[in-house]
Amino acid sequence: MRRSPRQRRLESDWTAMQQLRADSSLFDFRTPETPFAGPPESYLVQMRGPGLWQPEGADRVLLREGHEILVRLGAAYPRMIPELVWRTPIFHPNISAHGAVCLGGYSTHWAPSLQLDELCAMLWDIARYANFDANSPYNRAAAHWVRTQTQFSFPIDPRPLRDRSMRGTGPRGLQASVSSPGPSSSANAPPSGLADTAVVEAELVFVDDPIVTAEIVAAEIVAADTRAEDGRQGDRSPVLYIR
Repeated sequence: MRRSPRQRRLESDWTAMQQLRADSSLFDFRTPETPFAGPPESYLVQMRGPGLWQPEGADRVLLREGHEILVRLGAAYPRMIPELVWRTPIFHPNISAHGAVCLGGYSTHWAPSLQLDELCAMLWDIARYANFDANSPYNRAAAHWVRTQTQFSFPIDPRPLRDRSMRGTGPRGLQASVSSPGPSSSANAPPSGLADTAVVEAELVFVDDPIVTAEIVAAEIVAADTRAEDGRQGDRSPVLYIR
């Protein structure tokens, strides 16, 4: 029997969601029971990480752990945006008090090519305040708070959703990319075995699961030799270790 474009997309999303689960220590999902055979048409997405919320009647915004979002893939999906309902408490400019989620331009100009796992990564960025828009809010109180608050640094969690595929080689490693020293600095190059002097752009990657906050007490950059399989010395890759 020939499958419809929607059926093929649901199957593709199902595969992508299972892969995302394998790639992330932060992500999981459940599929509510359905009387129909085939790939799921709704997901209960669960994310193990911090978010912000404001208890009713309180002035202070607090950290809380864990998120749960209901994702329904309606009959018009993928031509139309999925229905999203944030089911756990959250204080965010782009999420209403009833859990309605604003995806910015995607809310009005949905892109059918956006896969469900990519949408989940967007939701994680919203949860950790890596993505927010205080100028077009669903929650005006949260938008005002974001403009004036000094309590938190954003994002509140540095980890990407696919954190397992981004882990460094050392304990709580920071994989660093460096700009190579120019010819004028070659005369001042450090002896072999010491760290190269360079400008480092590093992405923080937490290996332990789960880590919500961390304090860097000391760090050093070392140049780690990478060797090819035939035993020859390869490039020296700078790695920032935290101890």
